[in-house]
Amino acid sequence: MTALVYLVGVDGSEWSDRAAERAVGLAQKTGAEVHFVTAVQWAKFQPLYVTEFSAPPLPEDMSKQEEWERKEILEPLAERYADSGVDIKTGFFWGHPSEVINKHAKKIHANMIFVGRKGRSKLADIFLGSVANSLAHTAGVPIVLVP
Repeated sequence: MTALVYLVGVDGSEWSDRAAERAVGLAQKTGAEVHFVTAVQWAKFQPLYVTEFSAPPLPEDMSKQEEWERKEILEPLAERYADSGVDIKTGFFWGHPSEVINKHAKKIHANMIFVGRKGRSKLADIFLGSVANSLAHTAGVPIVLVP
C-alpha cells in the first residue's frame, strides 16, 4: 500500500496554522506524511512584484526573503510538530502559491491538500484571486479548506 501524503499550503497566517494542525491531526490517525509548503511570488522589498508586470527582485533580496520565510514560517511549524510522530517535510518555492501548490502536489503524489480559507495577504487576493478558491477549481485531489 502506498503511504498517504498530505500537502499543506502555509503562509504564517492563523488560518494556515489551523490547516497545518488539521493535517497533522489527521496524519496521526492515518499514518500520512505531511509536507508544509510556502510560496512567494514577490520579494519583501517589492511588495507588488508580479512576474508579468515588473522587474524581478534582486538575487540578494530573494535570498533574504527565502531565509525569512524558512526561519519565520517553515522552521517553527516543523519544530511545533517534531514530536507528533508524523513525518514532516518542508519546502519553499518562488511562484504564485496556487500554481506552486498544484505543481508540488503532483510531484509528491499528494492525496489531499490542506489550506486556510484566508491567507496573510488581502491585497494579493484582490489582484490575483484567492489561493484557496483557485485550488478548489484546479487541484486534482481533495482540498480541505480550513476555517
